[in-house]
Amino acid sequence: MNAILECNSLTKKFSNVVALSNVDLTLERGRIVGLLGPNGSGKTTLIKILNGLLVPNSGTLLIDGKKPGPDTKKIVSYLPDKSYLPDWMRVSDTIEFYKDFYEDFDAYKAMDMLKRLQLDPNRKLKALSKGTKEKVQLILVMSRQADLYCLDEPIGGVDPAARDYILNTIITNYNENATVLLSTHLIADIEKVLDDVIFIKDGQIVLQSSVDDIRMKEGKSVDSLFREVFKC
Repeated sequence: MNAILECNSLTKKFSNVVALSNVDLTLERGRIVGLLGPNGSGKTTLIKILNGLLVPNSGTLLIDGKKPGPDTKKIVSYLPDKSYLPDWMRVSDTIEFYKDFYEDFDAYKAMDMLKRLQLDPNRKLKALSKGTKEKVQLILVMSRQADLYCLDEPIGGVDPAARDYILNTIITNYNENATVLLSTHLIADIEKVLDDVIFIKDGQIVLQSSVDDIRMKEGKSVDSLFREVFKC
């Protein structure tokens, strides 16, 4: 099966600060991958480059064999680390917005997930709690039939119950031939859903491995290995 993502010697600098340094990375289809590292390690920079929001200084990046652009935006579903929907919108407005914007958006699927959340589509976003807003945004992202889902800190800043809902939404609503790239520094909370992990430190990939290999070869959990590598 061909890779959904290939990075070669990807480098990004901001003035004199190196955010990514010679990143080599390949992601196969049908995997849930944790992009793991402390704050400031380069996770968000990498995800923004994948989504065409930043341009690397050097190196190459291919998504399904294509350079980032209109064709890749059609197959990548992106959840940024900050709220991106205006508060004046009703929940139903966000559904219509995504329906108009993305051909692969499944409005019925989104409405079904909202119903299971017992959330009134007529409520305005400004009336929702931070955790509920994040759930709505995740529902929108996961209701696309994408090939690559890029989720930047989807469980940051929400309570444990909300984290469980978010993780369950991720694992039950993505295409089995698609890949989910999930960025976080909260390892223990997401380890149970991951197939593979990428450790990133100071803009460099220091480890890429399957979760099973870590447990078999290292004899420890991903969280334990992460704490060892990053001296948490």
